[in-house]
Amino acid sequence: MRIHREGIALIGLVLFFIGTLNLLFYWLIKNTFWQSLLVIVSVIFFLLVIWFFRSPSRPVVPRDEVILCPADGKIVVIEETVESEYFKDKRIQVSIFMSPLNVHVNRYPISGSVSYFKYHPGKYLVAWHPKSSTLNERCTVVIRDSNGREILVRQIAGAVARRIVPYAVQGENIVQGEELGFIKFGSRVDLFLPPGTRIDVELGDKVVGNRTVIGSWQ
Repeated sequence: MRIHREGIALIGLVLFFIGTLNLLFYWLIKNTFWQSLLVIVSVIFFLLVIWFFRSPSRPVVPRDEVILCPADGKIVVIEETVESEYFKDKRIQVSIFMSPLNVHVNRYPISGSVSYFKYHPGKYLVAWHPKSSTLNERCTVVIRDSNGREILVRQIAGAVARRIVPYAVQGENIVQGEELGFIKFGSRVDLFLPPGTRIDVELGDKVVGNRTVIGSWQ
């Protein structure tokens, strides 16, 4: 298990902050119970921060026939809807909610090239709110495969998440399973798939990025 590069600076700041706080508390408060309690709370908090920024190695052998899950979390939406930003027609939406305890690395579900990329500033509604997909801070990436098929991946910030870190560059070639970006703290990822795509997950399923198959081409 390694720590993702997005977390290294923050982990250093957290370590400095809790170390300074504990030293000041030790000098000013001469009560061993409260000193010990602060140490325990500090250690738990520090371990949670490290846990959040974990980045497990999940190599894949690219498979053109399947759409891999782009994130760890829980399936909260599977429905036919109109995607209004890029396709402007009916698509199958599959949404994954990521709690603060999930791995927050986002990955490309298919291989191909980035045909569209756009970052949108916005609000910070809870990630499972129906309007979070269109009102929250978000980043939209469209991937076109070698057969001309396109899927849209949307990273959405939540009430806790306050920063989306996208890695996509319009026009670049990408490989299934590579890192698409990172969302700091609780958040959501939406997939918009062509009508007729076979969906291999159900509402409430726990899914794993680069491991769970979301669907396959018909």
